[in-house]
Amino acid sequence: MNRLLLGAIGHVDHGKTALVRALTGMDTDRLPEEKRRGISIALGFAHFTLGDAPGRVVDIIDMPGHERFVRTMVSGATGINAVLLVVAANEGIKPQTVEHVDIAALLGLRRAVIAISKTDLVTPAEAEAAAREAAALAARAGFQGPPPVLTAATVGEGIAALKEAVGAVLRDAGPAAAGGVPYLPIDRAFSIAGHGTVVTGTLRGGPLAAGDEIELVPAGPELRVRSLQVHGAKVTLAQPGQRVAVNLRGIEAAQVPRGAALAARGALPPSEWLSVTLRAVADAPPLRNTARLRLLLGTQEVEARLRLLDREVLEPGETSLAQLRCAMPVAVPAREHFVLRLASPARTVAGGRVLDAETARLRRHAPAVLEHLAALASAGPAEVVAREITQAGAAGVALQRLARLAGLAPARLGEVLQELPVIVTRGRAAVARAAFEALLAQLPARLAAHPEGLPRDKLPALLPEAGTPVLDEAVTRLVADGALRQEGGAVRVPRPAQEQARAQQEAALAAKLAEALRQGGLSPPDASVVAPGPQARRLLEKLVRAGILVRTHDRVQKRDVLFHRDAIAAAQRILAPRLSQSPGLLVKEAGAALGISRKYSVPLLEHLDAIHFTRRVGDHRVLAHPD
Repeated sequence: MNRLLLGAIGHVDHGKTALVRALTGMDTDRLPEEKRRGISIALGFAHFTLGDAPGRVVDIIDMPGHERFVRTMVSGATGINAVLLVVAANEGIKPQTVEHVDIAALLGLRRAVIAISKTDLVTPAEAEAAAREAAALAARAGFQGPPPVLTAATVGEGIAALKEAVGAVLRDAGPAAAGGVPYLPIDRAFSIAGHGTVVTGTLRGGPLAAGDEIELVPAGPELRVRSLQVHGAKVTLAQPGQRVAVNLRGIEAAQVPRGAALAARGALPPSEWLSVTLRAVADAPPLRNTARLRLLLGTQEVEARLRLLDREVLEPGETSLAQLRCAMPVAVPAREHFVLRLASPARTVAGGRVLDAETARLRRHAPAVLEHLAALASAGPAEVVAREITQAGAAGVALQRLARLAGLAPARLGEVLQELPVIVTRGRAAVARAAFEALLAQLPARLAAHPEGLPRDKLPALLPEAGTPVLDEAVTRLVADGALRQEGGAVRVPRPAQEQARAQQEAALAAKLAEALRQGGLSPPDASVVAPGPQARRLLEKLVRAGILVRTHDRVQKRDVLFHRDAIAAAQRILAPRLSQSPGLLVKEAGAALGISRKYSVPLLEHLDAIHFTRRVGDHRVLAHPD
């Protein structure tokens, strides 16, 4: 489907609403006050289809022209593809005309259809003069599009030509940008009986589907999309660039604050600091570092303090790299456009684009900071991803951070990463393949200075240049390849000759321990006597795990008793015929038969119970499974 979202802009009472009505057949002034006063106060919405092709749809947002409603105008401009600049032939360019054009340019728009309205009130020469003046204004702001169209909405003059001009812009527009996370700044919130809360806005970034789990940002609750509508028709999937009505589950309309937005869960964390690229409008007053301004972003407005990073004063028409410290947290995607206004006297002074929406206070006049932000300003999303990974080296970059910085959805980020020479770790970080391979070579070399190895949690101090997810991935791969060995919690470099000698020494000591306990029979020596050191105790544990030794417990003395398996087998042979005779054996009788004291007979018999060789019948033991 070929679709265009067109914002109707211009000075108050220049005929925007009448022109939209002539194009679409829809009246965008829905409020009683708008009809009484004859001016637009709120955003108006209409649409029409070009020609006989149902897929060529034009959505129009009719924006208030009065200077008191510039805030509302900017809300409407969120997400539009092009502007319909309306200039009345009998009045020409007015202050609000210029401000609206400045705002549209600051929001990154470059396509415009120019309509000269009310031509029936002037001479043809006057109408042509107004057209030339409007075209010059649009050109100075960087707009491109077809020549101005002369119209008179009240008599239907020029409407067909205006539709042709809109069609030309539509053909050049291309599809709306996708591949990002769903983001919908809310311009209206209301309730419908039987349905609950509905919010409307222009969707951008990525598609939104019925049933999706989303959240209200900044700092709102997690929600679920109950249903979606586009142009009053129910849809299961809304695409970027569409005007969408979203029926929400889990919130009341009164709980939706002005300026809030819907976004994919976890995609847009709130932040008080925004790193931006900034341009002052041509007739703005000089903007000094630390100036207090009104930030208009999406459909929200907050106070912000300007922090110029490369100068002390931003002169009219100049560009700068800067930061904005917001009076309250905001949540927006990277690459989002914004407008800055003075509170008094109220006027638009600058605007630009968010480079990093998840940042902190940066150093001023720092070459590395300025170089980094300049690169973000000039690069596309895929270039941002590649550059961030290269700059990070062995530290790597979290995938979530990459997605937010490049404004990409996780799936699209995965596609970009597949085209790059990178490693994606199990810890959800990306690292340049060359940096990762260098780390694989460095890690064994640095660990070689620690023959006994290091605990895994001490490795970051050994290689501080490596990020934790990257280091974990490197260790895991090196262990799997045999280049490193992990025993217990320690990681070390294998040393075959030393390990063979140590294995032989340990095998000899283990055999000696086992023999000492075998010689002890059913009255074995205490484990602390047989194995006084940590190495011997560790080998005893290995013998227990191997089944050569059997651990029992003396509950009276609260100590373990270790029997050799041969001693256990001998006890079973001696006791079996006696246990088979009724009424079995008492503990003291079993001990007498084996020639051992109660110190050993009790834990031994409890072990025989546990392995189901014997079972208790009152105070006696009998064979658990007599033949």
